[in-house]
Amino acid sequence: MAVSTLNSDPPEAGGSSTVKGLKCRECGERYELAPEHVCGFCFGPLEIEYDYEVIGKTTSRELIESRAPNMWRYKEFLPLSGEATVGKQVGFTPLVRAENLGRELGLKELYIKNDAVNYPTLSFKDRVVAVALSKAREFGFKVAACASTGNLANSVAANAAEAGMPAVVFIPADLEQGKILGSLIYGARIVAIHGTYDEVNRLCSEIANKYPWAIVNVNIRPFYAEGSKAMAFETAEQLGWRVPKHTIVPMAGGSLITKYHKAYCEFQKLGLVDQTDFKVWGAQATGCNPITNAVKNDTDLIRPVKTPNTIAKSLAIGNPADGYYAFKVMKDTGGGGEDVTDEEIVDSMKLLARTEGIFTETAGGVTVGVLRKLLAQGRIPTDESIVLAITGNGLKTQEAIVGKVGEPEHINAKIEEFEALVGESGNPI
Repeated sequence: MAVSTLNSDPPEAGGSSTVKGLKCRECGERYELAPEHVCGFCFGPLEIEYDYEVIGKTTSRELIESRAPNMWRYKEFLPLSGEATVGKQVGFTPLVRAENLGRELGLKELYIKNDAVNYPTLSFKDRVVAVALSKAREFGFKVAACASTGNLANSVAANAAEAGMPAVVFIPADLEQGKILGSLIYGARIVAIHGTYDEVNRLCSEIANKYPWAIVNVNIRPFYAEGSKAMAFETAEQLGWRVPKHTIVPMAGGSLITKYHKAYCEFQKLGLVDQTDFKVWGAQATGCNPITNAVKNDTDLIRPVKTPNTIAKSLAIGNPADGYYAFKVMKDTGGGGEDVTDEEIVDSMKLLARTEGIFTETAGGVTVGVLRKLLAQGRIPTDESIVLAITGNGLKTQEAIVGKVGEPEHINAKIEEFEALVGESGNPI
């Protein structure tokens, strides 16, 4: 499939009344809003700088609650110049009181923030893509692209289709079939790279420097990353405008955990929630754990994992772009990080499904597994509020559980055979 003609003119910068511009996380250098992601002075990452005085004067709980139930109810905290044009129905996924799972783990107050049912592609990536492509349109980009371990590929393909933009998606060649099909169906051009995600990402950085494409997690990254905050905003609102004591977040590149922290702090700063202490915990797979390994060794030096080896492919980023900042969030909040094996991932996926009826992908198995490990280590009290960030749907990673959840029992359509199966008591268990 050929890609349509690219825009020949450079994208124009845009602004909004609540956004001041871009600011380097390292040296503090400021920039106007533009499709840039790296500081020209120190090569640090750029992020959005908001005018909190303006937001504080115009935003309230009542105003937010009066809006439609989607992520755009928090639009003052998102970096668009106007209204969203892509992903208008994304977000406001359920916050589930996980009473069955909590009872099994001995917990008083456990919740699941369930982005496994996010619209339209069943992962939290729909949030970041909705922001990224809406902003890309404001900048005048004509082509959408990304480097992905699967969920982002699905979301860019689907949301670009809605936006009428051609999409080119770059993935490692060994991704789960469900995620590959979940991108191809939307008509995107899928380029499978024989290599790791980090190699895919490096290629996309070169492409972004040469072609006027909106590569959402490269040149649009500062805007893209802000979409994750909506998951945390919803968490706080759905808890009755309070921040949970503990939040456990899966980590790949490390961005989501930093945005959970940023969102909680923004709500506290503006008085939308009370000022309370909270801890943020990071979860990784043992087969690709550069961030949790740094936490365990109490060093902010993130040593890349050259060859990730885990069934949690959506988390298999060996050189995480936001690893240092994820480390800092865990340390600063008094939280921490842990990782779990593939066997623990599958067992935790089964546990969540059996107790709460939620089928999560392998990344969710990592999050549940890390909660179990932290509880066993005595690091999280059993009587405090806990939220698990479940970021994707199990239908995307069925390969992980094939042969591990049992098989159907076969009978003929005869009552005698049914009764022989369940016994005279009729008890199905």
